[in-house]
Amino acid sequence: MEIPDELFCLFSAEVEANGDSYRIEIPTREVTDGDLRPGEVYRVALLASDSTSPLEESSKENPERRDQGPPIAEGDRRTVDIKDIGKQGDGIARVERGYVIIVPETEIGDRVTIEIKNVQETLAFGEVIEHVEPTHHE
Repeated sequence: MEIPDELFCLFSAEVEANGDSYRIEIPTREVTDGDLRPGEVYRVALLASDSTSPLEESSKENPERRDQGPPIAEGDRRTVDIKDIGKQGDGIARVERGYVIIVPETEIGDRVTIEIKNVQETLAFGEVIEHVEPTHHE
């Protein structure tokens, strides 16, 4: 399964009965630390719990990467596209589940290979190893 760049978050949740409807709770961290905003409308995709997601495949290769933890580890190298600029002026890239990586000294549109230096639950910091020529899709 391909994970689109537009994915804001990915988490596991139980479908709960709520009177004559059903409910899925969104973890608080997805609003406080992520890109979701109360009152906004989002498209939701549901996958059966017995399906194997790309994240689960990654977890098989590296058991330290579980469903609720960061999808990366310190020392990982990734090529990422800078899509936004943060409040401090640093570039922002997103990887699996919309996980945020802060990349100093980059600008929107940069494609860079980074090394992950600091991993936290909701975001990581990367250091530019090299600038990569962006690919142009027409």
